[in-house]
Amino acid sequence: MTEIKIYMKPREGGFCLSIKQYSEELEKILGLRTALLAIKLLASEDEIPDGAIRPKRDQGVHYSLCQAFALARFNGDVLAMMTEDHWCWAPLIGFGLVEFHEKHDSFSVVKRFLGIENEEAAAKFLAEFPRLEYGKYAGLLVAPLKKADFAPDVILIYATHTQLRQILLAIKFKSGKLVASQFDAIDSCVYSTIPVILNGGYRITFPDPGDVERALAGDDEVIFSLSPDKLPELVAGLSIFAEGRMFFQKPAQKIEPDHPRPDFYRELFAIWNLDV
Repeated sequence: MTEIKIYMKPREGGFCLSIKQYSEELEKILGLRTALLAIKLLASEDEIPDGAIRPKRDQGVHYSLCQAFALARFNGDVLAMMTEDHWCWAPLIGFGLVEFHEKHDSFSVVKRFLGIENEEAAAKFLAEFPRLEYGKYAGLLVAPLKKADFAPDVILIYATHTQLRQILLAIKFKSGKLVASQFDAIDSCVYSTIPVILNGGYRITFPDPGDVERALAGDDEVIFSLSPDKLPELVAGLSIFAEGRMFFQKPAQKIEPDHPRPDFYRELFAIWNLDV
């Protein structure tokens, strides 16, 4: 297996691990229930690695992309999702695997069932739907990050709300910035991948109804996406908090007034002449 390595810029400490090591560190620090996912765009069938499952060719079945994600994160499968393997419309459009534009028949069909009352607003929404250039890619590869012998284009973490809080604290500590996202109730397979592929950075996405109904996503799970170049920053930030400081792992059992507080709370309250 080829060890793909990702480097942090020298001014940021030269932090360097292999893809497998980053995956192991994140799973250990966060206590993840399922594997991190690596997604790679495929320009042609020649890029499909040996041993990858081609659902229609190898099994005579189709999967929605959220199901491919689930097979990778729960079972450790590696799947090549080419155009003919998909069973859901959104990733076919998002990954540029089918023709889709305002003059195409498919546009009016999607617009009718989009769930937007105003037709003009629906057309505008679809025109801005995140997607890759049509025909540029033949499909995508989905694999557990720890098994990836390729450089991914985007990485997905299915995290609990508590784990997401840890991630956000780590990113703010290292970057001084908050994670910005837009939210929709559907098409999580597209929103968790395409914007990060196009723009880099981080993104938060809620699993959509299909992910829950067909792909085993939990009610307490959130999808956190990142571009691979952000792995060093995330792991470095999480390592600072690895002892559990500010992670609030234990939920309260009762409402306790005058609860214990960190020292800096008391320092601030003293400055403001409030009770300490």
